[in-house]
Amino acid sequence: MIHRKLLPLGLIVLLSACSTSKPSKPSRYSIEQDLGPSVAIDLSHVADAIPIAEAKSRGGNRSPYTVLGKQYAVLDSDVGYRQRGIASWYGQKFHGHLTSNGETYDMYAMTAAHKSLPLPSFVRVTNLDNGKQVVVRVNDRGPFHGARLIDLSYAAAFKLDMLKQGTARVEIEALTAAVQRPASSALIKPDVIEPSISQHRLIQVGAFSSLSSAQSVKTRVELLLGEQLVSVTKTAANPPLYRVRIGPVSNSPAGLEGLLAQLSAEGFVNVQLLDLP
Repeated sequence: MIHRKLLPLGLIVLLSACSTSKPSKPSRYSIEQDLGPSVAIDLSHVADAIPIAEAKSRGGNRSPYTVLGKQYAVLDSDVGYRQRGIASWYGQKFHGHLTSNGETYDMYAMTAAHKSLPLPSFVRVTNLDNGKQVVVRVNDRGPFHGARLIDLSYAAAFKLDMLKQGTARVEIEALTAAVQRPASSALIKPDVIEPSISQHRLIQVGAFSSLSSAQSVKTRVELLLGEQLVSVTKTAANPPLYRVRIGPVSNSPAGLEGLLAQLSAEGFVNVQLLDLP
């Protein structure tokens, strides 16, 4: 079990609750001190966030806002933003709770919290002590402890090799989708599913209105099923849906039953079996 050496992290709260929260109220978190997963997990295969053009979230962009008696302002734009400072990470204590922009925090996804960048934003984070880099999607507010610059998800901290230390000296640079890739390029990881013989099928885990939700579920399924191919595909509808699918998988009853049982135990209730195109 990995414990953070520098505690507390600082309170990450929904902006809607920031101005009314009082220390005397009981915490909404079931864990007093933050920590990582109870067993070691290799997250080296988790893909970086992919910068895309997104509208500002309805939640989390009010400016100014107040947390713990201190006022903060949200930047109008992330263009040109570059800063050095201290990064920390947050994990199991906040896992499954809402982020400041109303999404669900997933400690295994490539996300982060920042006090002033617009939500969402995409930033490249470089660990100045070892040169390792990640790209994360900023969808939360914080950290509000000391002079820390950014709070990274457990997965991002893992890839930056900063879990044992708890914090790291980093440089963060805002990324603009138009600069990162041409507008015509894919918005999601190009997991191409080739047609196969009829002895194989697809398992659709779910369809989501946001790319970040689909990518988060994709990461969870990959961790659960190991070597199974998991892809995210975008529909042509307006607005589009992002579908998370597993396969091709064997059409044998034994193979399908095992996979479906694992998904059901993990809480996925809208699973569908699909024929290959």
